[in-house]
Order: sequence, then C-alpha cells, then structure tokens
Amino acid sequence: MKTNKRTEYFTRFKTNISEYSLPEKFTYPFKYTPHPLCLLAAKQLQEHLLTHKKWPHNFGLVQGKEGKVIGKMFGVLLVEGPNKEIGYLSAFSGKMGGSNHYDKLVPPVFDGLTEGSFLNKGMTKITELGSKIKALKEQKNLEKEKEITELVNYRKAFSNAIQVQIFDQYHFLNILGESKSLWELFKDLPTKSPPGGTGECAAPKLLQYAFIHKLKPLALAEFWWGLSPKSKNWKHKHFYPACMDKCAPLLVHMLKGLKVNDKPND
Repeated sequence: MKTNKRTEYFTRFKTNISEYSLPEKFTYPFKYTPHPLCLLAAKQLQEHLLTHKKWPHNFGLVQGKEGKVIGKMFGVLLVEGPNKEIGYLSAFSGKMGGSNHYDKLVPPVFDGLTEGSFLNKGMTKITELGSKIKALKEQKNLEKEKEITELVNYRKAFSNAIQVQIFDQYHFLNILGESKSLWELFKDLPTKSPPGGTGECAAPKLLQYAFIHKLKPLALAEFWWGLSPKSKNWKHKHFYPACMDKCAPLLVHMLKGLKVNDKPND
C-alpha cells in the first residue's frame, strides 16, 4: 500500500494496545512520568535503533565503530489519526551523521543541509575564512595583524548573519493552526534571541509534524540513547524532560489548544 505524507512516519504498535487507557491530557513536558503507551513506543523505537545496522552516528554502543562517541536524545509522540487509529511518531534531536533524514524518524522543521542551500554555502565560506585566518597567523607577520583582525570581525559578522537567516526559516504551529516564528517566540524574553540549535530538539519536531499532518498529539516522552558526553550526566535509556532554554518558549506556543497536565508537585 502506498503511504501518504500523513502516514509516512506514523508507526503502528506491534502488540495489541486495546487494554491500555489513553491519556486524558497531554504530557506536561518539563516534568513527567512517561505514559505506559509512550514506554511501549520507546521500547519499540529502541528495538529499531538496535537492529538498524546503518547508523552513521556513533552512539558508543558498538565497540570499534568509527566516529566521535556521543549519545542522542530521541522522542516518541503518541498520536491519534483521523480514523481514530493510535500510533506514534519518532524523532531525534539535532543531526546524526551529517544528515536530517532517516527511516521512521520525522524530518526537521527546517532542513539546512539541503544541497545548495544558503546554509551550506555559508558554512563553506566560514570554513574558507577560517583557513585564511589560520594561514595568516602562521606567517607571524606583524604587518598582517590588521588584516587578520578585519577577517576575524568579518567572519563573526557573517556567521551572525547566517544565524539570523537560519532563525527566519523556523515557524512553529499549534493545534489551532497558529504559526509563530522563532523571533516572535523569543522577542519578549530577556535573551531577545534564540540560542543556537533552537527548534532542532525532538519535541518540537514531533509536534510540528503532527500538526501539519492532522495527527492529534496525546502524550510525549524523550529518552537518551548511547553514552553520555563528559560534561553531562544523561544515562542510556533514561527519560528526560524537555529543555527550558530552547524548548520552553516553543512548547508554550505549540501546546496552546491542547489540554495539558498540570505541573507535578516536587
């Protein structure tokens, strides 16, 4: 059967879920206990992560695999389709192996890795400027100091301009059909502008895909897969809340119109 965009990333449960109760309200994403169906979805996704042999990313779980060892945050979103069928969507945070696209994992809100995109061209230019600055520094010529300073300042300004252009591409929906840009969501906050990487976490990816394709979000859970970077204490297969610095402004908007659980007591 040919799949359409709505069902392309919609994953059905392998086991009978008729005895499970559906959540009455959506997950409060910043502190939660995963719903049993989210646990089942996460287990099914983890089986896929274990059996799929072509991951270019090194999670640190396979001895001898090449590449930098670092785990990834994954998310599952329990959803209801227009025909009332219950399934789930899956996503990962950031990028893996220099790509945004993998089987069973929803695409990004904005794909900056598209060949010929302004981002790819911009990153190439930034790399070229870095190489030129390095070469000038290696000459250890005092007469080149002014040129080096000018190039460093230009690279910084160019990089900032690219970041602004990236943020212009991100617009986020909610179930009411309201769309807001990253700039709108951060303009009244103390930071005024989004941190780098905002919009690339699993939760907003999942909700965006669900809203675009008319899938009703029911519950959310995110877990860490792989070894933890030295500066963090994330543990393999453990569940974690959505981040506050990048995701909170987005999720406040994206969850508007959904009945959401109250924040659990500490």
